[in-house]
Amino acid sequence: MRRRHLLGGAGALLAAPALAQGGFPARNIRMIVPYPPGGATDAMSRLAAQKIQERLGATVVVENRSGANGQVGSQAVLQAPADGYTILGSASIHPMARHVMRNVPYDPVTEFVPLARTARGPLVLVMSPQRQQRTIPEVIEAAKREPARWSFATSSLGAAGHLGAIEFNRVTGANIEIVGYRGTAPALTDVAAGNAHLMFDPVLATLPMVRGGQLRGLGIATAQRTALAPDLPTMAEAGLPGFEFYSWYGVWTPRGVPAEIVARYNAALVEGMREPAVVERLTGLGFEPVAETVEQAERFIREDVARNAALLRLANFQPE
Repeated sequence: MRRRHLLGGAGALLAAPALAQGGFPARNIRMIVPYPPGGATDAMSRLAAQKIQERLGATVVVENRSGANGQVGSQAVLQAPADGYTILGSASIHPMARHVMRNVPYDPVTEFVPLARTARGPLVLVMSPQRQQRTIPEVIEAAKREPARWSFATSSLGAAGHLGAIEFNRVTGANIEIVGYRGTAPALTDVAAGNAHLMFDPVLATLPMVRGGQLRGLGIATAQRTALAPDLPTMAEAGLPGFEFYSWYGVWTPRGVPAEIVARYNAALVEGMREPAVVERLTGLGFEPVAETVEQAERFIREDVARNAALLRLANFQPE
């Protein structure tokens, strides 16, 4: 599936400034998002693209190129020239690729460099409103009694929601089947329709559907309740102490892109995500901006991958 969108329109994004005179960038930049439109990864990638466009002075073309659990789009970025004109907009799932899939044709940690992590947002556990249960303890009891009648949807293997579902099964002993989808939108649609029953996904995609009645909110994976949904209990309040999961978002480029271009991207993203209007917008969506150097982002990713890989081993997860 491939869709191209020029940033702009609907008053949401500023008109593209004129291309910089000389040096980088001298032409349009292409950002590939390896998942369909409609999910948090797509929305956060577009926000990052807007900040790059505003600060570097070149039009950023966002292309949704989904398939093979993110491999199609990520591989396309690697196959492009390492000149800084093709970048990847993705999320915490990206560096986990080799831990959740067999025969991944690239190493997401060693063959990509993070231009910046941009933001993070907590996961919400939602359920099909067609189910009669109202609380997490009721779900656990029902799922342990009849596990075949329950399933977790996940936007893709290795996503924060997938890891949250694995941890939920591990700590509760519920052993609920986890079904991978090609993106957030189709997964949430199936949960709303009752074809799947549970899902962990970031607040950006889940809370509007909870408020609209399409989904039932069960809990949020944060230490404290959120002002966006004060009636939604934390997972700890629901009987799962220490259960905290966040999805984070970022922009990558293949290694080999000149260091000065990487530095320009990092500065544009760090400064752009710290703009007061952006901070206010993210906060209103339940997200918080991240401001790191490239080196700090690389260190965080190595530690995050190691922690998540340990969780997968504890759960005896086998790559698919």
